[in-house]
Amino acid sequence: MKKKWIAWIVSGTLALSLSGCGSSVSDDYITIKKYKKLEIPKLEVTEVTDSDVENTINSYLAMDQERKPIADRPAQNGDTVDIDYTGTINGVEFSGGSAAGASLVLGSGRFLAADGGYQGFEEQIVGHMPGENFDIMVKFPAGYQNEEVADQPANFNITLNGIYEMITPELTDDWVKENSEESETVEEYKKEVRQTMEENHELQVTSILQNAALTAMLDETEVKELPEDEVKAEYQMTEDNYKKIAEGYGLSFEEFLSTYMNKTPEDFEKETQESAETIVKANLACSLLAKKEKLEPSKSEYEKLIAEYAKQAGEEDVEAFTERVGEELLKKAIIQRKVAEYLVDNSVQVEQTQTEGESDEAE
Repeated sequence: MKKKWIAWIVSGTLALSLSGCGSSVSDDYITIKKYKKLEIPKLEVTEVTDSDVENTINSYLAMDQERKPIADRPAQNGDTVDIDYTGTINGVEFSGGSAAGASLVLGSGRFLAADGGYQGFEEQIVGHMPGENFDIMVKFPAGYQNEEVADQPANFNITLNGIYEMITPELTDDWVKENSEESETVEEYKKEVRQTMEENHELQVTSILQNAALTAMLDETEVKELPEDEVKAEYQMTEDNYKKIAEGYGLSFEEFLSTYMNKTPEDFEKETQESAETIVKANLACSLLAKKEKLEPSKSEYEKLIAEYAKQAGEEDVEAFTERVGEELLKKAIIQRKVAEYLVDNSVQVEQTQTEGESDEAE
């Protein structure tokens, strides 16, 4: 199971001149005023119940469903359909309005609901036969996130490629043998799932505590100046990643920001700049504290942890994984992990009090 560490990593090394004493440390870039006895939330691992285990196993069974084609009747609620669709407004296609081979459970409410005198998207597929091509009219709600189509009627040309009944397998010893590397019987599998869930809960608590400790340390960190080249590199990496995502959607960067992030280019620039500065600040602080408290792993420990990360990522070739991700990036992640563990060990966990105006029902 993948362990989640806060994603504050940058490339580059720093020649640090350490100074300070007690629970403070400083270099040319930052001063950490306090890093011991930081207050973080007191958390307990959630108990895994029999119901939790049953629900998790049911979700695994659902993921292993088989599709049984239905060809002798029209589509009805509860069916899974495979459709191609193209949306137009006043005869013009719009961004995000077309797809091929989309899977949809009729009646799930995933697609546009009825609005005024317009029927919902899904209910207009009901009654059609496999292979049919037809048009429907729907209306986007006034508050729709894509302002280009908000509060407008749209035509969708639909091809119903197929109708399917989803067959969920039964939980049997045979199914367990095919789907588990550790268990051979249903009872063994239930114990395996419970243990995995308990480990995941522990990891979740650990992740929350470490994030809280890192954040608390940053709140106690003053910036003298940040290395501009590192901030620019972090900004560029984030921008490049989002541009690749936009390209994958077949959209311009501006269209992607508007449609999927509800942001203007100016919003993105401002937020990404602030994020880049925070990331650089965090990595400077982790590097500084690791040197101060001698938390830097040995070469053998680096190699062991990188191999662990490769395994968690499903990579058998550690060298290929290291080359793909970047050795410096992995070392930064490991330093961050070591610092986070140190901060939690030296923190004070405090009970969380209910703020004024909150109610148990609201929680």
